Parts: sequence; structure tokens; C-alpha cells
Amino acid sequence: MITGRDFIISGMQPWDITIGSNAKDIAMEIARHNRVLYINTPVDKLNYLRHPEDANVQRIKNLRKNKGNGVRQVSSNLWVLDCPFTVYPVNSLPDGCLFDAVNKLNNRKIYNHVLSTARSIGFKDYILFIDNDIYRSFYAKNFLKPSLSVYYRRDNMVSAFWKKHAPRLEPLLCGKSDLIVANSRQLAEAVSPYNTHCYDIGQGVDLKNYQADGNYPLPEDMKDIKRPIIGYMGWITSRRLDADLMYETAKKLPECSMVLVGGEDDYFKAHKLHSLKNVFFLGAKQQAETVAYMSHFDICINPQLINEITVGNYPRKVDEYLALGKPVVATRTKTMEIFDNYVLNCLGASEYIQAIRKALQEHNPDATKRRIEFAHTHTWENSVSKLYDYIIRAQQYVTIQTKTKNQAE
Repeated sequence: MITGRDFIISGMQPWDITIGSNAKDIAMEIARHNRVLYINTPVDKLNYLRHPEDANVQRIKNLRKNKGNGVRQVSSNLWVLDCPFTVYPVNSLPDGCLFDAVNKLNNRKIYNHVLSTARSIGFKDYILFIDNDIYRSFYAKNFLKPSLSVYYRRDNMVSAFWKKHAPRLEPLLCGKSDLIVANSRQLAEAVSPYNTHCYDIGQGVDLKNYQADGNYPLPEDMKDIKRPIIGYMGWITSRRLDADLMYETAKKLPECSMVLVGGEDDYFKAHKLHSLKNVFFLGAKQQAETVAYMSHFDICINPQLINEITVGNYPRKVDEYLALGKPVVATRTKTMEIFDNYVLNCLGASEYIQAIRKALQEHNPDATKRRIEFAHTHTWENSVSKLYDYIIRAQQYVTIQTKTKNQAE
């Protein structure tokens, strides 16, 4: 446990984001016993001009108009900083010296403002926590000079946004960080060659709204769908889901209904899944509605497409399924190994079909109880507790290294 310290968190996602955010959840957990300054990602000049009605752009305009420094206190121990300026768009620049020069200018502008703000609210001897942002936080350690710098890795950095510069920059950022933590074993192992202080701290999930004994109403658009229902909840995208696997599974299980809840990308909209009479696309729902749909699935599935994007990602939805006591059939990956005793992990349509049939025959209250209990071990309190343990170890190591260096000089 760490208490009474100051943390500066460089957030890849803005504080006011409407979807789940690991960095935000971690910040709130840390702020229970420490002070936290959460830095919102600044808007670049291009987006400022192209999207004048965007909420983040409007916030900057208001800050400029009122000459504010952008800091707001959201709880007794937690401050959020909106930078009252724009930065240069750098991602389109060629990788190398020009990118580095402009990116360093951006970092200098951001962290000089952060440093001034931190001093104004009395922060000192702070720990820096960088949330997966290797561009706008690459020089954060240089300018802030924290007592310890932590890089949090929750993404494989292979999307189009990262491909040009991340392969070069991420190993460098890992190398100069004092500690690297990740939310899955695979993500931690992938960068361990660049830093020996690299650890998996697991994933936290807010499950207070997922009650197995909750009396959730049956949604109107599910009332005429026959049971048993095989259900998936989430964005339905070809980047993450195996459409052909889902098609073969639904086709070979005509006695079941496959219900897919979430917005579709163009690939899925045109896929032959829509030709099956036992497959139902119910569209995107509000976050508050999703638990009602999941609670009425008989079997929950997570049919991931295994690729460089998904292979190390932690599936929050699996914990949500389990917290409701649902049998879960999912694609086997290294990250999913931690669920082996609670989820039927599979590869290929034939294994999926066999597992679904097995799950439909199972009516075991003890298994249901074990699923629920296991899901509730994945809390932000537990994840941040592991983070604290590794921070304490890393600080001891840094202290020893500093003493050794000073003695040598």
C-alpha cells in the first residue's frame, strides 16, 4: 500500500470520456489514499480547426477566453488538467529527426504547464504514470523529473495511429522508464527485452452494476427470440471478431439463437451472417442498457479474431459475463489462460459448437458461484495494489542505483 504520495498521470484518454477508461479508473483508485493530477491529452492544431464543435475544443476555447490554467478539482484528492493550448500534429511527419524535434517542442509545452500547475497545488516528490501514450509523453520524465516514472502498457501499438513511430519510440520509452506495468501477461512479456522491470498487474473491472441476482427486465427486442440464446455484447468489428467462426457456429446450431448486440462495421453489415434466420443483430445500445441484454443470454461468447491487435488485450466483457454467472465460451489466447478454470476456451468452430452444447447441458450452481466470485477478484483495488508493490520495489532499486552512482563519482 502507498499512501500520502503525489501522482501525475498522463492520460491517453480524456477524463470526460463516456466509455470505460483504465487510466481514469486507476486514477480514482490511487486518489483514495494519495493525491492525483490527471493530465488530459492536449488537442492538436489540426483537430482544433477541423472540429470546432468538439467538446474538448470548446473547453480550450473557454479556457482561453477566461484566461484559465485548465486545472479543476474533481474530488478531495483528484485534479484534472486541461491544457489551455493546442499542440502540433506530428503523426503525419516522417519518422526520425523532424518528428523528434516537433514532438519534443510539444512535450516541452505540455510539461512546462504541468510542472507549473503541479507546483501551484503543492505537488512534490511525485510519481509519474504514463498511460500508453508514447508520443505526447515521451519526454515527460525529462521535463518533470519525477521520483519514479511508470509506463502503463494496455495496447499492442499496432493500429494505424501507432505504426509509423511506435516501433522505434516504444522500446526507447520502455528503456528510460523506471517501471513498466501492463494489464496482461502477453503485453508485459512483449516489451520485457527493453526493461527487466516489467510486470503484469492484471485488469480491474467495475462490476457493481453486474449482479447475478439482479432483476433485469427482458428487452423488448429480445422478447420474440427463441431460446436458448447465444449472446455477444460489444462493438461488432472485423478487426476484433471472427465473423466466419460465428457464421459456422450459428449455422451448425440451428436450435439456438445467436444474438449480437452492438454497432456493426461495414464488413459485418455485408457478411453472410445476416442470411441466417437464427442470427439477430440488435444494434448499438446505451451503456446502461447492456447489462439487461447480457443477463438474458443463456451462453455468452467472445469470438475473437486472433491478430496483433487482439492477442494481448484483456477482455473486460468476459468478467462482466462471469459476474452475471453466465457460462462463457471464448477464443483461446495467452491472456485468456487466466480464465481456464471458469471459461470454455476454444479454437475453431467445431470446438465452439462442442463447448456451447456442453454449456447448455450444465446446470451447476457451484460453477455459477465460482464464476461470480472469480470475476469479482478483478477489481481496481487489487490491480492498483499490485502496482503499489512494484512501485515500492522499483523505488528501492532506483535508490540503490543512485547511491552506487554517487559513491562511484
